[in-house]
Amino acid sequence: MKIATWNVNSVNARLPTVVEVLGAVGADVWCLQEIKCIDEKFPREEIEALGFNCAVFGQKTYNGVAIISKFPISDEKRGLDGEPEDEQSRYLEVLIEAPKPVRVASVYLPNGNPRPGDKYEYKLRWMDRLNARAKELLENEEAVVLTGDFNCIPRDEDCWDPKVWAEDALAFPLTRERFRKLQYLGYTDAFMACDGRMQKYTFWDYQAGAWQKDWGIRIDHLMCSPQAADRLKSINIYRNARGMEKPSDHVPVIGTFSD
Repeated sequence: MKIATWNVNSVNARLPTVVEVLGAVGADVWCLQEIKCIDEKFPREEIEALGFNCAVFGQKTYNGVAIISKFPISDEKRGLDGEPEDEQSRYLEVLIEAPKPVRVASVYLPNGNPRPGDKYEYKLRWMDRLNARAKELLENEEAVVLTGDFNCIPRDEDCWDPKVWAEDALAFPLTRERFRKLQYLGYTDAFMACDGRMQKYTFWDYQAGAWQKDWGIRIDHLMCSPQAADRLKSINIYRNARGMEKPSDHVPVIGTFSD
């Protein structure tokens, strides 16, 4: 089974590119972020024509997450507990009813800039809520993959210039500390388990020729429960997507798991 994550940066604006990438990668499950549309505007017809079932937690103009799967989807959870006034669509969790089921979540963690300020405090609270849910999920002893745009650069080696990013919300110590807490709970960073090399990026800004200069960062992650980590076989970053016509600034990350 291939499980992929991709921040598409507007699914409708980039639909031809999205369809092309879905076909090229051939993943069974996709966790999409920043779809930037309400549920009713998600391109279900085009996606279902490719053989996918769809679960969508959209939001007008901003944010929005979706999960599409070649297998049936059930037990949908929209949003995280702990802050009922939070109206941002950033977390969607479902059970993938494959022969060996797996629970997956599409995660779009807040950016947090500018820091310090309200946006960074929201980011930290959101990470705490995510970790609380992650801990709950471990109690069921099932295969769980929390995947998406975490807006966290875990190590200095995961960005093109640590000095440039040192004070940014994506690399600030408190952000990394909460990401490590997720790992301490028992979740494995699939990239680190299968690869771990320096300067392997998943995001390149549209500005300043970042793609051409390879000024990238690694912020898109697959975090696996022990039961999912036992099934993890390989990880791949699909860089080709960034060089396509009208690309997202992120590229897909694909984990291959035993069936």
